[in-house]
Amino acid sequence: MKRQLLFIILGMMLSFSTIAQVTTVGLIGSATPNDWDSDIDMVQDASDTCLWTLDVTLAQGEVKFRANNDWAINWGSSDFPTGTGVQGGANIPVFAGDYHITFNSCTGEYVFEVESPIGIIGSATPGGWDKDTNMFRDTTEHGFFIDIDLIVGDAKFRKNDDWAVNWGSSDFPSGTGVQDGANIPIPKAGKYHVTLDTLTGEYNFTEVVEFENISIIGSATPGGWDADTDLNQNPNNPDLWQIDVTLTDGELKFRANHDWAVNWGGDSLNTFPSGTGIPGGANLVVTAGDYRVTFNTKTLDFNFLELVKYDNISLIGSATPGGWSTDTDMIPDPDSTTWRLDVELIDGDAKFRANHDWGVNWGSGDFPTGTGVQDGATIPVVAGKYHVTFNSLSGEYNFEVFVVYDQISIVGKDGPFGAWPDDTPNFDYYLTVSPDDDQLWTGTGINLTTADTTASDSGIKFRANTDWSVNWGARDFPSGTGTQDGPNIWCTEGVWDVTFNSATGEYAFAKSSAVINLLDSKVISIYPNPAIHDLNVDLSKLNATGDVLLTVFEMSGRKVLEKRVSAENILKLDISGLRAGSYFLSVSNHAFMVGKKFNVVK
Repeated sequence: MKRQLLFIILGMMLSFSTIAQVTTVGLIGSATPNDWDSDIDMVQDASDTCLWTLDVTLAQGEVKFRANNDWAINWGSSDFPTGTGVQGGANIPVFAGDYHITFNSCTGEYVFEVESPIGIIGSATPGGWDKDTNMFRDTTEHGFFIDIDLIVGDAKFRKNDDWAVNWGSSDFPSGTGVQDGANIPIPKAGKYHVTLDTLTGEYNFTEVVEFENISIIGSATPGGWDADTDLNQNPNNPDLWQIDVTLTDGELKFRANHDWAVNWGGDSLNTFPSGTGIPGGANLVVTAGDYRVTFNTKTLDFNFLELVKYDNISLIGSATPGGWSTDTDMIPDPDSTTWRLDVELIDGDAKFRANHDWGVNWGSGDFPTGTGVQDGATIPVVAGKYHVTFNSLSGEYNFEVFVVYDQISIVGKDGPFGAWPDDTPNFDYYLTVSPDDDQLWTGTGINLTTADTTASDSGIKFRANTDWSVNWGARDFPSGTGTQDGPNIWCTEGVWDVTFNSATGEYAFAKSSAVINLLDSKVISIYPNPAIHDLNVDLSKLNATGDVLLTVFEMSGRKVLEKRVSAENILKLDISGLRAGSYFLSVSNHAFMVGKKFNVVK
């Protein structure tokens, strides 16, 4: 029977509501005294179990929050000193200082409140005239700074939250504050980098420019000097922008917001293909080719990495099924630079190579992760079954062990048996493994009840081998990605069919039907993801015929776009009218229903 995907019905976004499995929350990272080696435990509030606090001295660096001294549940974001952490989010950038930190494990919200003798106060500041916003100390004893959102109004600096020592002046954006001086006028609302020298009283307010978009423009670009070619913002690092683009011999520059007010070029030391952008610098002289272009608005580093498209990438070596004589081919992602392979390997060596030839090959002495280089060392492999990924652009690779389980089951108070399992009786509902893939498990006609979201023991989970050592959970229903010791799945009453991938933790419930579907990521692909203007939907492996209905939903479930088109291998959907955010795409006709999640950036 031909495989089909379960229609991934719209689910809620991952929520960090009451997570029964979170027994501890810690802070970890290069900014902490323990570096990335171990957590600094936070203190749980006695009345609000979601609230955690910590008083700590941090160095300049990065941190994340995580649960149970393990990476299975962790929170991060690029925002500082306040933000909302998300599962597996970016590292949080931190300035040096003494902090009182609060974190909510149910919502992911966090606040780093710096303990400082110097603050800014006034009608233009977030605290008004009632509360100081503490500033950060720089590398000197008398220098302080802060990035802060201000409104039109007035401000002053003061010491120890008291008017006994304060600085003011009528000058803006820079001046010299004096004791009991005039209020500093803030004539324009915006985000400012504010500095104060308490020794001299000198201060400065520099407006921080926010970038709606970053683009390249010039004779070397597709739009010439008349139209910008926009880069895509990295969802995990808002400072990083990237695009894959074909360039011609010519010149170009980077610029912000489709305007020449903020633009970057190069100089004699910062030229194509890599360097540091110079504000208002000279045009970069470009050589024709296909490139992955990156630009960092924080460091101003740019890079043009040539895209070489290979017919195939393979793994070869004494550790592989074909030894050194026969290549084991990998499967490309739609971007043609990321290649994947599920394979059983033995103790030995391996390398990656292109087009079944040693002319282009990558190796490194590192295992299980590393960055291969041309003609590098062979990769020392330990026997096991692996998900292998390789990036033919950067050379980065990863060998991820996956385990074949004897059994996968569903357990829980809202599952078929109405109770969590104990030794007697056995309350596991066992799934059936696919004969074609030992990581895909299915079940049909499963009775579920609606979870009581106020009860910590409500919901269901997946577990392996009738034991809690390996289990998966997430709040999302009817589809999501379970993580080790993740929260209980809050399900909805009904009779459901389910598919579960024990390698990735992905699961999907669909209203019970006569057709058994398999959640197989190889069946359909969408790209680029994230997307800006167009989304390509590859249905070539479904052999679709007739009309196909494309429907886009917001994560809340509201339908925002629908289009009926004739079935083709590659369908193109114009999503230029959608706002930045996460969406679900439904693809359906008389023979199948398929769901995929995608992101839109602007």
